[in-house]
Amino acid sequence: MKSYDVRFWTIKTNRKRNPKTGKTKVVSHTVRWTVAGREKSKTYQNKPGAENFLSDLRQAAKDNEAFDIDSGLPDSLARDKAAATWYEHAVSYVDHKWAGSSAKQRISIAEALTAVTVVLVKSQRGAPEAAVLRRALRKWAFNAARRDEPKPQEVEAALRWLARNSVPVASLEESRMVSRALDACSRKLDGKSAAPEYYRRRRRVFAGALKYGVRLGRLRANPLDGRDADDWKPPAVVSAVDRRRVANAKQMRALLAQVRRVGRTQGPRLVALYGCMYYAMLRPQEAIALQEKSCELPEEGWGVLDFEAVHSAAGRDWTDDGEVHEDRGLKGRAADTRRRVPIPPELVKLLREHIDTYGADEEGRLFRTYKGAKYHPSTLWRVLQDARKEAFTAAQVGSPLARKPYDFRHAGVSLRLNAGTPPALVAEWAGHSVEVLYRVYAHCLDGDDDRWFGRIDDELK
Repeated sequence: MKSYDVRFWTIKTNRKRNPKTGKTKVVSHTVRWTVAGREKSKTYQNKPGAENFLSDLRQAAKDNEAFDIDSGLPDSLARDKAAATWYEHAVSYVDHKWAGSSAKQRISIAEALTAVTVVLVKSQRGAPEAAVLRRALRKWAFNAARRDEPKPQEVEAALRWLARNSVPVASLEESRMVSRALDACSRKLDGKSAAPEYYRRRRRVFAGALKYGVRLGRLRANPLDGRDADDWKPPAVVSAVDRRRVANAKQMRALLAQVRRVGRTQGPRLVALYGCMYYAMLRPQEAIALQEKSCELPEEGWGVLDFEAVHSAAGRDWTDDGEVHEDRGLKGRAADTRRRVPIPPELVKLLREHIDTYGADEEGRLFRTYKGAKYHPSTLWRVLQDARKEAFTAAQVGSPLARKPYDFRHAGVSLRLNAGTPPALVAEWAGHSVEVLYRVYAHCLDGDDDRWFGRIDDELK
């Protein structure tokens, strides 16, 4: 049913009172109008979005367009609203980002869009099993390289259901739909709150997809802009490293000694790699990618590591060449930039021993399995767990202390900060900004409390 009988009201500003302070704040803006006497409304988080929508309604009435009595929309806006579903938009966003993203970034995009897309549906009627739907999205729909490959029957059915039931992109201009998506970003599969860093990563992808929608004209404005006055509250983000994970120098020496003893050949091949993560503060993927030409190893004294590439293990489904690992530049730095890291004599000795024993492969890589393959993250994890059982007490084994390979890097950064090394130098060597260094390692300056207490006592005397 259509009608030309349309009336408009002014935009209503919605406020919410703080029960503690008694003050009010603006939380949203509602566009109100009637079609054939039936009241219609649409609420926006930001006023520009509401003003743009009302302007479009008025223009349609001025152009003598008929308005649908049920939806309240003129023909032109009804066509636009049905033009693209969120599912279609999410797929197009994956294609837009694919070529310029690393394999790990592609995985993050797919995981975030999967979390959001499964809840942005009109109804759950006839929905496939949740696990099947998530698998269909993550492994096929949001993987540009695999999307056109043959799929299991249940996957095909799940994607057909989603294509029919996905909400229009334009519905994301409504506050309730954005809240639904953000809530999905903040929860794990079991419904419990996800870790803050996961929420932040997913929200960043969701925001990018919304900005892309604005660029394509599918959204009038980004509904996340100014979204600080909503009843939905995101989890607090804690980015600092837990100091319980950071081992001191004595503990790290004991742990490296036990890494060397794991297995007949595995530990000896990996001890220098772990040494690079600790003594040179390398990320695991940076250590795996280290080449002989990047090492300056004098017979005595300090040496230098000078490198530019990393091997990131993302999986064959996400790399351009179908390999498990992907070669890429240094994290957070422009292409072709290098990082020079001074290394102490302890690491110089480890690397010289490793090169003397195992040499480098045809590509110059120092670290590989006895079959010549690149190490997988799971291998590093298993070796570390075996070494922890021998190097630590039972209580320490059950604690977060040096539980992950990345904790070797944390220990290396903390070692330098505790030694009084200027933060600007530590940040440069570690590949951080100074701001990130302080934020991430704010609580890791540990192990020297007695020294500082002694100095304070001296001042108080």
